[in-house]
Amino acid sequence: MSDTLIKVENVSKKFCRSLKKSLWYGVKDMGSEFFGSSNSHNELRDGEFWANKDISFEVKRGETIGLIGHNGAGKTTLLRILNGLIKPDKGRIEIRGRMQALIALGAGFNPILSGRENIYVNAAVLGIPKAQVDRKFDEIVAFSGIEEFIDAPVQSYSSGMAVRLGFAVAANMEPDILMIDEVLAVGDEGFQSKCLNKIGELKNNGTAIVLVSHNMHTMTVFSTSVILLDKGNAALFSNVYEGVNLYRKQFQSPFDDIQAICSGNDYVKFYDVSVKERKLKPGDDISVSLKYESSKDYKNIEVDMTIYAENDVGQYFQATNQVYGHKLDINQGAGELDVTLHNVQINNSGALMGLSIWAEQRSELLFWWRIPIRFSGTPGCNGKNFLPVTICQKVKR
Repeated sequence: MSDTLIKVENVSKKFCRSLKKSLWYGVKDMGSEFFGSSNSHNELRDGEFWANKDISFEVKRGETIGLIGHNGAGKTTLLRILNGLIKPDKGRIEIRGRMQALIALGAGFNPILSGRENIYVNAAVLGIPKAQVDRKFDEIVAFSGIEEFIDAPVQSYSSGMAVRLGFAVAANMEPDILMIDEVLAVGDEGFQSKCLNKIGELKNNGTAIVLVSHNMHTMTVFSTSVILLDKGNAALFSNVYEGVNLYRKQFQSPFDDIQAICSGNDYVKFYDVSVKERKLKPGDDISVSLKYESSKDYKNIEVDMTIYAENDVGQYFQATNQVYGHKLDINQGAGELDVTLHNVQINNSGALMGLSIWAEQRSELLFWWRIPIRFSGTPGCNGKNFLPVTICQKVKR
């Protein structure tokens, strides 16, 4: 039997930005396929773009391939193609063995059925005999940690509970192939650690794994190779570190040592981040400005400014606008934020300044950059410490 469980050859998938054109193109494509012509799959038409373009790779038993790239790079599209949820426009895919996929919250679950019922339904779809599920049932429920809710309808579960059950089912059914999207980020830290340990166990037992994550530590620990996706194009790296390093460089700004962990989402984008001065004397002010463009309102945001020790083992200081009673909103349209931390008393030391922006009640991280700064000199004994953060907001309509 071949050790290659996944073989992908020149797979491409395109989408259309216009719903009306997409529907029309779909009708034309069905007609072309019916009459044996598929030329429409080879070129982009008005409004179309390649979500995946000419992607090829193989995954053998016990190997883990990581899919990395910025949001919208085509990672989830590729997973859905591999899982058979959408059809590629071009290319060929071979899958050998039983596959489990965890791509979206609650995927594969019937919301009106209980967790117990969904376990059996999910297994039946995969062709797993009931007797085998009976043997695994207690192990699945124990792994999920939701024993007291197992007979409640899945629609009553939180997102974290749904992920717990979904991963428990996927990982404990002894799959030949396991595909995991970033959904594990929803779980708490303890459950994430349990999942990562399980992934390592499955890998050692010969399961082929396709893993999507923005956590580069996870990628470097588990991946045998990585595919870096960018605007649908793919580059395969057998040297995981090389691929991860190129991924990180995608987020670098004119300050090529700035770490951009998050710079927006589908609704709000931040850009033109500038730091007034990065070589400072003790007692200087630190000022950061950034512009944004938003298609929706974010009320009562939280701007968090932190100074870390250079080796990232602790914090010198942390403050938010809410600590100082300063309410801020990001309203639809364009605007600018100016953040100043006054009278920073740090002696002869390097540091990392972190600036993060959260949606209300920290429900979503909208922006986070860490910027190296350096202090030279010794402060005078003026009895002062950090003074309040000043945050100014300019809004363009």
